[in-house]
Amino acid sequence: MNFFSKDKHSAFGSKEKAQWIAFGPVIFQVARVLRNSGILQLIDDSGRAGLTQDDIISKTGMSEYGVRILLESGLGMGLVLVNDKKYSLGKTGYFMLHDELTRINMDFIHDVNYRGLFSLNESIEQGKPVGLKEFGDWDTIYEGLSKLPTHVQKSWFDFDHFYSDDAFPLVLPMIYDGGAKKILDIGGNTGKWAIASANYSPDVHITIMDLPGQLNVARNRITELCLDERISFLPVNILDEKAVIPKGYDTIWMSQFLDCFSEKEIVSILKRCYDALDENGQVAIMEPFWDRQRFEVSAFCLQQISVYFTALANGNSQMYSLSTFMTCIEQAGFEVVEQTDHIGVSQTLLKCKKRK
Repeated sequence: MNFFSKDKHSAFGSKEKAQWIAFGPVIFQVARVLRNSGILQLIDDSGRAGLTQDDIISKTGMSEYGVRILLESGLGMGLVLVNDKKYSLGKTGYFMLHDELTRINMDFIHDVNYRGLFSLNESIEQGKPVGLKEFGDWDTIYEGLSKLPTHVQKSWFDFDHFYSDDAFPLVLPMIYDGGAKKILDIGGNTGKWAIASANYSPDVHITIMDLPGQLNVARNRITELCLDERISFLPVNILDEKAVIPKGYDTIWMSQFLDCFSEKEIVSILKRCYDALDENGQVAIMEPFWDRQRFEVSAFCLQQISVYFTALANGNSQMYSLSTFMTCIEQAGFEVVEQTDHIGVSQTLLKCKKRK
C-alpha cells in the first residue's frame, strides 16, 4: 500500500507539523524525562481526580521549576491535560507510558542513537557510520555489540528482538512443516531463532553462522538449555567475500539480517548462498519491508530506523523497500516462490529458490 502518494495536510497543518519536527529533540527528551521520572505514572495513578503541580512536586521531590517546565512542555505534546489546575493523562501520555513499542523505540533512539545522529551528515558524506565513535573505534556496530555499555546493549537487543520475536511462532510452521531438517541460520545473533527451532521440531539441526562475539552469547544460552547437541556454531565474518557458505543445508535462514548490509553486499551474500544450495534448497528471508506494511505508522517507524544504519550501524544499509530488495534477489540468481506479508508486528517472509 502506498501511503505516500498524496499530501494529506492543509498548509496550516503542514506548518504545524514542521514545528513538531523543528522541536523534535526537545519534545523527545521531555517525554523521556516525564516517563522516567515517574511523573506520568503518578498522574496515571491519580485517575480522574488528577494531581496539582504541588502534588507532583511533593511526590517526586523535584524542584517547582523543573516540574513546571516539564508539565508545560507535556501539555503542548498532549501527554498531559490540565483542568482546574489538576493534571491528568492525555491519550498520547497513556501510550508513552504503557505501549511497549513506544518504550522500546524511545529507549533504542536515546541509548543507542541520540548522540551518534549528530554526525548524520558526515556519515552520509563519507559512507560510513561516523556516529559510532560515540561508543568505540569499530567499522560497524556489530563488531562492538558485546562491548557496548550494559544499558545500551539491553536497548539494542530489546529493539532487535521486539520486531521479530512475535513473528517466530507464526513462521516456524512455515519453515519446518515443509520438511526442513538441516538449517543454516546466518546472522543468528543471540540464538533465539535456533532455540525456537530446536524446541519446535525435534528432528531439526541448526548451525548458527555469525561473528565470534555474537556466537559466544548464543553459545552460553544454548548450553544452559542443553541444546548444544542440536545447535552448532560457525564463526564467520560474512562481509569477507572469501568466506564460503558451506554446502549440505536444505534451508538457509536469515531473519532481520540482510538489512544490515548494502545492496552490493546483499547480492554477494545471496550469491554465496546460491553456490551452497542444491537445486531443491531454499533461502528463507524474513524482513520488515517498509512498503509492505499494513499501517502508515509502521512504515514511518521503519523509514526512520534506516537512519540508525546510516549514522551508527554500518553507514550503507537500511530497512529496505521490497521493490529495492527484489532487485538484489534477482541479481543473485534467485526467484521468490512464496511471499507472506503482515507476520507479527511488521515482517514479510520470502522463500527463494534458484531461478530456472
